[in-house]
Amino acid sequence: MSTDRARSGESAVDAGRGSLGSLPLLRGERIWNAGDFTGVNISLAIATWAFLVGGSTALLVGFQQGIAAMVIGNAIGLGFMILASVVASQRYGVEQYTILRPVFGLVGVGILVFTVILITEMGWSSLLAIMVGRAVTQVSNSALGTDFGPESLMVTFFALVAIAVAWWILSRGPVTIGRFNKFIAPGLIVVTVALMVFLVLNTSWETLFSAAPLAPFEDERLNFALAVEFNVGVGVSWYPVMGSLARLTKTPRAALWPSYGGLLGATLIAQVVGMAAALTLGDSDPTVWMLPFGGPVIGAFILLFIAFANITSTSSIVYSTVLAIRQASGNLLSGVRWAWLCAAFFVLPAVLAFFPGFMYQRFMTFVTLSGAFLAPMCGAIIADYFLLRRQRVSLGDLYSHRSDSAYHFHGGVNWAGLGAVVVGAVFYLLIYNPVTLTAQPIFGYITASFPSAVVGALVYYVLAQVLYVRRGIGDYSTAAQQVGGGA
Repeated sequence: MSTDRARSGESAVDAGRGSLGSLPLLRGERIWNAGDFTGVNISLAIATWAFLVGGSTALLVGFQQGIAAMVIGNAIGLGFMILASVVASQRYGVEQYTILRPVFGLVGVGILVFTVILITEMGWSSLLAIMVGRAVTQVSNSALGTDFGPESLMVTFFALVAIAVAWWILSRGPVTIGRFNKFIAPGLIVVTVALMVFLVLNTSWETLFSAAPLAPFEDERLNFALAVEFNVGVGVSWYPVMGSLARLTKTPRAALWPSYGGLLGATLIAQVVGMAAALTLGDSDPTVWMLPFGGPVIGAFILLFIAFANITSTSSIVYSTVLAIRQASGNLLSGVRWAWLCAAFFVLPAVLAFFPGFMYQRFMTFVTLSGAFLAPMCGAIIADYFLLRRQRVSLGDLYSHRSDSAYHFHGGVNWAGLGAVVVGAVFYLLIYNPVTLTAQPIFGYITASFPSAVVGALVYYVLAQVLYVRRGIGDYSTAAQQVGGGA
């Protein structure tokens, strides 16, 4: 691999320029230091969806309980999400869906990518685009006197524009994404601080602390548990993107702490502002309250800036997902140009843009239902990488397909991994069903995501021992005995 290409960060880094996107990166090809990655994470965390999370939390609980729920939920969700995604990908310089082959098998990874991951990321992409459309139309209504409703065709039009811009950024690769984030991240910090200043100047603490939740259930304990569970789901929903982004960092420290601190700190600040505004102005939607909150000029500027941040967030989110689609498809999509593959991903989000009320009305359901599958998935990955393999993976076997690889298992599927996801998800849905909103009494004490992650880890550990470890299948014993790493 040439020195010039390594310097540019555009060889193995940019899957759009060739077939090297899944290969392990050399140290010289890693393009982000701790400051760069912190900026990426801040720009991901502070977008209008983060304010929407705060507003949605205000539907269930008041200000003090809301802060507690957001801190607890995000801290837990981010904790096991980062252990499952960031650590291994950064250590080995391997894209996160490639490093999953020991956990689920080559075919098993494809099954998860084309179901759980694809649906989750398409949902987030459509939501972010629709929020851009709603933000632009709100500014137009205020500045130009138009009368575009929240589900008008103009919302759809600007959502489609946002998707087109996100596609253009994404088609240029992660280096371009990083360049935009260097501009976006500092601006988002300034914007969030400005919103906090407006909050302090325009709202008394007494009013804020006494404000009632907007649409709570009768059971106060259930409300708090739901708020915590919702925020755990928000934390774990970062899983599909973080490993593939973390592999671009130069050191483990540059990956781990910016991931946790950047996402947790920035997310909480934006969520607290969103919750406070929702409680005092009576609307959970940031595209509605941000204009009266910040004023017709400053509020409009802030709303448009954060809307643009949604576009860069979408690019970062979709980057790892499209990589995963290409790799999980085998040879089927290997010859498709990166730009066309990215465009294909955005087809369903573009269709959903014609139904702008759909994702808004089901936002909390979407987040928690995604967590029902992502949480046990993370649990299985943690059990495999930290407990059974002791953080040792054979890079040769990762890239040896079919029966030549120790990670082929039977038919390309690690049934311990898929079994853990299914059992963990069923356990989650038995405790709490986000579609019907039915919850067992125990949900008020332990919620659902974290225990389902624990169940996923335990099921994986037991099944892997029975099916593979004792039979010498899957390279578990060799990995545990290795002294050197593949980093």
